[in-house]
Amino acid sequence: MRIKHSLTGAMVAIITPMFKDGSVDFDALANLVEFHIKNNTKAIISMGTTGESATLNQDEHIEVMQKTIEFAKGRIAIIAGTGANSTSEAIELTQAAKDMGANAALLVTPYYNKPTQEGLYLHYKTIANTVDIDQILYNVPSRTAIDLLPETVIRLSAIDNIIGIKDATGKLSVAQVLIDGCPKDFLLYSGDDITAVEFILMGGHGGISVTANVAPAEVSSAYQAALNENRKLAENINANLYNLHKHLFIESSPIPVKWAMYKMGKCGSGIRLPLIKLSPQYQIILEQDLSNLGAV
Repeated sequence: MRIKHSLTGAMVAIITPMFKDGSVDFDALANLVEFHIKNNTKAIISMGTTGESATLNQDEHIEVMQKTIEFAKGRIAIIAGTGANSTSEAIELTQAAKDMGANAALLVTPYYNKPTQEGLYLHYKTIANTVDIDQILYNVPSRTAIDLLPETVIRLSAIDNIIGIKDATGKLSVAQVLIDGCPKDFLLYSGDDITAVEFILMGGHGGISVTANVAPAEVSSAYQAALNENRKLAENINANLYNLHKHLFIESSPIPVKWAMYKMGKCGSGIRLPLIKLSPQYQIILEQDLSNLGAV
């Protein structure tokens, strides 16, 4: 069954808060869930790439997803990040997400092993045919070294429980091909904060945002204005977020966003190797952005 079109607007690729030693801070995670509910975020993506899924083992990955669902108590949609570079591991994670009651699964393309387009098609088709849960494709070639091409997405969009894509290419030309070629009920989400508002104005359904960790109310307002086809309002709100959009990627994500959340008092300073704390010269820049927004 396709997910309802109510799952539109601003969704957050939530960080995984950690103590200084790198262990997960579940109290901080519970508080972040409340923060997003209060600030009108439409869905939380648990254990996406921003959540440091690559540095948590499978047991930890599943526990974070489970706790996020428990903390939400059905008040906000939870989309579980279940992608992997192994099809069998992605199936295991996706089945776990279904069993614990996630609303949908988000599956990043396999990374490093660089499958062909037919390999990508069969990867996603196999997962969809094996696990009966709504599934969202995730294409972020800048991080995975593989590009899920629009023609492959269009093929996959015919599979009933593949219900959408998070496109993080940042290329609006790609968005247009997807808008033109996919079924009208296929959900199109931007995964690029800088271009997300324009993506939605073109016909997208929302965005899965890093910036929404820091400024959820503002991102939600910008996306809703775009969905309402109020270009002027959407662009005005987004203009105030532009520096934050840019500087949250001043070093590899999620390094900047975790430091920003730490400065806001939302979590501890923990981050797992090989990721490290934001470099001092960039802290000054990001702190000014937070100050401008009134976040610190």
